[in-house]
This record gives sequence, C-alpha cells and structure tokens, in this order.
Amino acid sequence: MATIDKKILTVEVIINAPVEKVWTLWTDPKHIVRWNNASDDWYTPRAENDLRVGGKFLSRMEAKDGSNGFDFSGEYDKIELLKQIEYTLADDREVKVSFVSNGHETTVTEIFEAEQINPAEMQQFGWQSIMDNFKRYIEKSGHLELLHFEIVINCSAESVYKTMLGKETYTEWTSEFNPTSHYKGSWKRGSKIVFLGTDGEGKTGGMVSTIKENIPDRFLSIEHLGIIQNGKEITSGPEVDGWAGMLENYTFAQAGRKTLLSVDIDSNQEFKSYFSETWPKALKKLKSICEKQ
Repeated sequence: MATIDKKILTVEVIINAPVEKVWTLWTDPKHIVRWNNASDDWYTPRAENDLRVGGKFLSRMEAKDGSNGFDFSGEYDKIELLKQIEYTLADDREVKVSFVSNGHETTVTEIFEAEQINPAEMQQFGWQSIMDNFKRYIEKSGHLELLHFEIVINCSAESVYKTMLGKETYTEWTSEFNPTSHYKGSWKRGSKIVFLGTDGEGKTGGMVSTIKENIPDRFLSIEHLGIIQNGKEITSGPEVDGWAGMLENYTFAQAGRKTLLSVDIDSNQEFKSYFSETWPKALKKLKSICEKQ
C-alpha cells in the first residue's frame, strides 16, 4: 500500500510583547475565543484547554452565518513552559509551537503537518491569518484587562439564562450598575442591541453593541461597538477609543440542580475598580432573583 508523503508547513509572527504575556494569551481559553479566527466571518464561541502532557484541548470554530463549524481538538505531547508546545490533532497530524523571547519581543513559530483535503497554500494562509490575528489581539490588549467574575446559582441553566435576559428581570439585577438600566434590541445572534441608562441630570447614556454569539442556556457573547452620549450613538472617533471591540462573555455550566455562571469582560484601567466592585453585587442580586422564582 502506497504511503502519502507528509507536507510540513510553517507560519510565524514577531509580537511586541514579553513571552510571559504571549504564553498566557495563547493558552488561556478566555483569550483563545477572542483571537482564534482566520477571517471576520469565522469565530470561536468556546474553548477548552488542559495544558499538560496528556491533557486535551478543543476550540469550537464556526462560521458566523451558521453555515459551517468544526472542532479543532487534540492532545498535548510535550510542554516546556514559556518555550514550546507539541500536540497531536484528532486526525493524527502533529504540531509544534515554539516561543522565543527577545526581551520585549516574542517570536512564535508553528510547524504543522498539512491535511490532504485542502491545498497546502490555503492551509498555510489560514494558519498564518490566525497567527496574525493573535498578534493584533495581544498588541491591542495593552490597555485592556480581562476581568472574571462567577457565582453559583441554585437553579437550572435555562432558568438563569431566561432570568438574566428577561426585560423586567434584566432591569432589576443590572440596577446595581444604574437604577435606570435597561436595553433595547434583540438577543439574537448578529443583532444590534443598546444598553441604556440616565445620569443624575437626566441625560441618556450607554453602549451600542452587537450579539456576537447566543447559544441558549450555554453561552452569550456581546461585542461593544461604541457609546451613547446624550442619546446619540457614537461608533467612531476618539470618544470610543478603548471601548470599541470590547467583549462581554457569559458562560452557563449546569451541574445537577446548580449553575455556575461565569462572566468575562474586557476592561480599561479607568473602569477596573468600578467593575470589580459592582459586578459581584449585580451577580448576587441575579442569584437572589433566580432563587426566589
């Protein structure tokens, strides 16, 4: 029986960031879902990563129009902290990723076996595009910090999901951020939605956003596009610097009769202390509302 020669491809980027930060953003699922796409019409709604020899990983990759999707998964063969990762994909192809530090710069190189279905040039372009997207993400993230909050609620994921997004109950639990908090729009994937509230002078402000992903009872991702000032939507210009592109992700994990609700949000330094103080209060109120129903 004839054997098929393996074609080995290589992609590489030089990133303006120290290797410690590069390694973390490469391996942390909360960050993987933000950069792991080759083009704007694809995205990664969820990722799992058990970073150890023998550990498994999975990134769910889907077309935004819902036309296609697949699991990119495998098992780790070798881990050298801050230096190298080797793994075998589910289809038995081998991949090596190296991280070479040069002070404030890091070179990331991926060497992988091409599959037999698509042209090698197409595969190399796709893997390089993901690598380039990772570079853009990490270099843009300098002014942002990923904040994580979670709470266990004694209800099903379905109940928590419905309570969190319901018109009346949404206003109730988000009153911790603003007593007049409410939203207009749809939670459907790809839909526009605005989050509104008034200040002490009665002026309307808030965020202009889109629903990046909505898997009922499992996962919700909101991408912020701009701000609302005095009732006017602003999606370009210096006013939205630091806001446009920020993500707000919710993950619902049910175990028995309880649900772990995890919230991962991008934050700038200006709002970090405010979010760190207010989000736990808002989640505590959501928990109380859910458990009273």
